[in-house]
Amino acid sequence: MIYRLVFISLLFIIGLTPQGMAQADDDKFVVVLDAGHGGGDPGNLGNGYKEKNIALKVVLEVGKALEDNPDIKVIYTRKTDVFLELHERADIANKADADLFVSVHCNSHHTQASGTETFVLGAANTARNFAVAKKENEVIFLEDNYEKNYAGFDPSSPESTIAIGIEQEIYVEQSIVLARKIEDNFVKNAKRKSRGLKQASLLVIRNTYMPSVLVELGFLTNNQEGPYLNSKRGQQNMAVAIEKAIISYKNELDQNIGDSFLQAAEDIKQHTPLPQRETRIIEDVTFKVQIAASSRKLEPKPYNFNGLDDVSREQVNNLYKYYYGATSDYNEIKNRKLRAAKVGYDSCFIVAFKDGVQISVDDALKSTSN
Repeated sequence: MIYRLVFISLLFIIGLTPQGMAQADDDKFVVVLDAGHGGGDPGNLGNGYKEKNIALKVVLEVGKALEDNPDIKVIYTRKTDVFLELHERADIANKADADLFVSVHCNSHHTQASGTETFVLGAANTARNFAVAKKENEVIFLEDNYEKNYAGFDPSSPESTIAIGIEQEIYVEQSIVLARKIEDNFVKNAKRKSRGLKQASLLVIRNTYMPSVLVELGFLTNNQEGPYLNSKRGQQNMAVAIEKAIISYKNELDQNIGDSFLQAAEDIKQHTPLPQRETRIIEDVTFKVQIAASSRKLEPKPYNFNGLDDVSREQVNNLYKYYYGATSDYNEIKNRKLRAAKVGYDSCFIVAFKDGVQISVDDALKSTSN
């Protein structure tokens, strides 16, 4: 069962943009802010507070600050106390061709646990992270057509969460950059305790085609943290921290410094030696590594592809395919494939072309080699 779910997810990501996708074609940087829960779904009710109300107030504060920036366009999944299905929240972001998706929530626990957490999507769940994912995902049972909308997804099933993680893996690196900035600002600016950056399989960011995070502002069940988050001062402090993180993320992207986005990739290139292979030239054949395919047209620049240079783009009908490298040396392209995988493109693969026409790699290797 688990392999079938993984296979279905791998098929799905063919239509997504690559992990390094940074900005939409729109001149403005589009941020979608999502206040968790709403309407008949109050979220958690720790200490008598309503998660849906606190999340909305913080989101509106973040949006108000961001709207002062003429280069940023803010879109809200909700601005009032209404219920939205989880897939609708992602749809809003995708239709807006957004650059970031930020979902805001409040935590709960049966103990006096405290602290902020910012989640990116991933399959490597600890027991605690899986519990958070299960709690946030169970809201689908309030939806009329949840079986149709989520293809039989079961919030209690580890197999389902593994499949979700694979779908969003292409955005993890940039999501992590933003998540780290948010948690750092919670500590430095809002003077809050941070529980760190986490990975969990969260439905609300499963189908977003951009870097996405889910922010847990703190625990309403904590006797100190709950009242703080329910206060206007607390909400403003948390909003400022999130807003500053988004601005910092955008500024780094605009400057193309790449310190956050590309450093990991550069470290891998410089400190992880690739295998030394003998040259294996296949005459009249060009090998490439396909790293992504998408309906979206992206500039083949390093900042869009986790620092990879020598990226090319080819349009096939309504789909854009993105390739890393181009060489007749089969051993060299195998090294390129390893490098692409090390910077995040785990599902990349080698393709071969002869006279401009794609052929199978097996057929290419049957050609005469020097």
